Amino acid sequence: MSNDFEIPAGVRLYIIGDIHGCSDLLDQMVEVIHRDIEKHGWRESLTITLGDYVDRGPDSRGVLERLVRNPFSSRYIALKGNHEVLFESFMRDGSDADIWLQFGGLETLHSYGVPVSEVMVGKGTKEAARALNLVVPKVHRAFLSSLKNNISINGYFFCHAGVRPNVPLDRQNENDLFWIRDEFLTSDNDFGKMIIHGHTPHEWPEVKRNRVNIDTGAFATGRLTCLVIEDGRGRFLFTA
Repeated sequence: MSNDFEIPAGVRLYIIGDIHGCSDLLDQMVEVIHRDIEKHGWRESLTITLGDYVDRGPDSRGVLERLVRNPFSSRYIALKGNHEVLFESFMRDGSDADIWLQFGGLETLHSYGVPVSEVMVGKGTKEAARALNLVVPKVHRAFLSSLKNNISINGYFFCHAGVRPNVPLDRQNENDLFWIRDEFLTSDNDFGKMIIHGHTPHEWPEVKRNRVNIDTGAFATGRLTCLVIEDGRGRFLFTA
């Protein structure tokens, strides 16, 4: 189900794309947003992160450690991405190990101090899952459990990957919200609201008439992107 919020005119939204273990870029973006708030005035603000906090980059643990304490100069809502789904699945029982490790899970294990030499050659995944369970702090688990699948604010619908065309926004399947690509990305449908998403990396933000993609592949490009929405207009902030 959609989490619907109506916000009054004048509230500024900061929406951040896929962070993927890049705690240094997250720190930079926190400062960029803080400076933007100072520059444009301390009006009421809300920051939203679109998921994929872990994997690929070197410091997934550090990213979660920062986010659980809300480092932003505003209220904060965190959404879930497909990499959090895989991370939680692996922690439960070592399932989805092949997919998760292929998608950057090794870097996450390493960030928590779990040995990866055996896992790198396809061995010891159950043991690695047990070791990970011992070292992931409760506050990180609570944060992961609190993540929302989507949020709808006025004329905008925020989710990690996208939505399935011809399905009402309040009836979207969570698997699509986390994983969908081609059917959504190639659709010219009017989804009823502007879809703000990540999941599919581009060098620069991708702006279409029905969606805006702000995953700029931070772990590879060094560019973490934030979309600012204010008074019905959008602009972008970037890390250097």
